Amino acid sequence: MELWLFKEFAFFFAGLFAITNPVGAVPVFLGVTHGLSRDCKRRVAKRVSVTVLLTLITFALVGQWIFRFFGSTVDAFAIAGGILLFRMALDMLSGQISKVKISEDEEDEITAADMAIIPLGIPLISGPGAITTVMVYMAKAASPLENGVIIVAIFLIGITVYLTLLSAEGIERRLGKVGIKVLTRMMGLLLASMGVQMVINGIKGAFGL
Repeated sequence: MELWLFKEFAFFFAGLFAITNPVGAVPVFLGVTHGLSRDCKRRVAKRVSVTVLLTLITFALVGQWIFRFFGSTVDAFAIAGGILLFRMALDMLSGQISKVKISEDEEDEITAADMAIIPLGIPLISGPGAITTVMVYMAKAASPLENGVIIVAIFLIGITVYLTLLSAEGIERRLGKVGIKVLTRMMGLLLASMGVQMVINGIKGAFGL
C-alpha cells in the first residue's frame, strides 16, 4: 500500500473510531446487559457489531444514490455533516455521550430483544455522524482502491466494536468512569478538527475555491 493511501486509511479509521466511540459506549453496554450471562453478553456484543457493520456498509454503498434522489451535492452534505460532527464533538469534550446519538427516551425503552440493535448499534455507535462520514468519504473517493480502503476500515471498525464490548468489564475496571470520560474528551478533540475540515472542504468544493 502506498504511503498516501495508508495515511488516508489511518485518518479515516481514526476519525470513524472517534465518531463511533465504542469505548464511550462501554458504560451503556454494561448497563443494558446487567444481569445477563457472559454468553448472552457475547451474543449481544456480536449483534451490535454486525448492526454497526451492516449500517455503515449499506450507507457507504448507496450514499451516491441518496444524494441523487434528494438532489443534494456531496459538498452540501459535507458542510452539514461537518456541523453535525462538531456538535457531537462539543458533547464529547464535556465528557458526555453525544445527545445526537441517543436520547433519554430511547434509553428508557431498552428491552432485551432489541437492545443490541436499538439503541446500542443504532444510533449510539453507528449514529448520524458515522453515517454521514462514510457517505461523504465514499462519494469523494477518486478510485476503486480508495473505495476499498474505506470498506476495509469499516470492517475493522466492526471488529473493534465487537472486541471493545466483549472486553467491556475489563475496560471499565482499568479505566474507570473518569478514564472513559478523559478518553471521550480526547476523541472529541479529534472529532472537532475532523468536522471543521469537512466544512472547509465542503465550502471549497461548493464555491470552487
